[in-house]
Amino acid sequence: MISYILKRLLQFIPTFLGITLIVFILIHLVPGKPTIPGADLNVKTSLDFYEKIKKIYGLDKPLLIQYLLWLKKVLTFDFGVSISDNRPVIEKIKERAGITLIINLIAIILIFLISGFIGIVGALKRGKFFDNFTTVLVFIGYSVPSFWFALLCIQFFCVRLQIFPVSGVHSLNYEALSFLGKIKDFLWHISLPVLVTCFGALAGITRYFRQSLIEVLNKEFVIALKAKGLPKKRLLFSHILKNALLPIITLIGLSIPGLLGGSVIFESIFSIPGMGKLFYEAVMMRDYFLIMGLLTIGAILTFLGNLIADICYALVDPRIKYQKPKV
Repeated sequence: MISYILKRLLQFIPTFLGITLIVFILIHLVPGKPTIPGADLNVKTSLDFYEKIKKIYGLDKPLLIQYLLWLKKVLTFDFGVSISDNRPVIEKIKERAGITLIINLIAIILIFLISGFIGIVGALKRGKFFDNFTTVLVFIGYSVPSFWFALLCIQFFCVRLQIFPVSGVHSLNYEALSFLGKIKDFLWHISLPVLVTCFGALAGITRYFRQSLIEVLNKEFVIALKAKGLPKKRLLFSHILKNALLPIITLIGLSIPGLLGGSVIFESIFSIPGMGKLFYEAVMMRDYFLIMGLLTIGAILTFLGNLIADICYALVDPRIKYQKPKV
């Protein structure tokens, strides 16, 4: 296993170089120029100002030279400075990363718990009322655009019922609250964003759970174990679920890079100061170094997701071995 992990780490290097090079070129080919807050509205801002900005940040050099200079800094864990406010990119990401990770980890745990329950019950009682009802419900969630559903939730739960706050992650009196009060206040603010995230993602994962379980239930070894009189709970948890988890592990691996990508919509709508909103602001302001820093983290998360999925394969299925067979 260790040799396999080391091999995957080595394979990630050329993949990372290819991804970052393509993205670096593409974002520089997009029309527009870096935006400094207040500069566009200032009538005294001239074209010479933007030329000086390009020279200061090295944007006047050829793209390949810019990329190599950026890559040299990244090897020392330096993502450069943000063009918009001249702050280190890594500091801006650290400020926002915690909120995004907490919200998305809570959402992922809830998604897999709820979808697992619905998928298991739906597979065991397929064709009955619960299965039909949940199937319709999750497909509605899959069909509804997430941003539109988020706006409906804000209108209903925040404006009319006033159950949840409209935006942000803290109340105005947050600093005056006790430790437990701060936790409750934070959870109260993120409840609706987590709900929106879960509702849209439940459909696909629930169907995967259900279909995978149905396929395993129809296997010959399951029929044989039933004929031998094996208790239902032991059959379900020791044999059926273990074999049905392999496609679900793939989804878990793919969900990890979604910690960044999926946050752009709901963080912008709910005004949550996380990495998703930071990425949106960086794109709007053509903050090249900040965009590349966030995309680098996304590439690393994608690699880690795939690696974790492969390791989980070996843990769930003893037939999978990541080592060369002995001759």
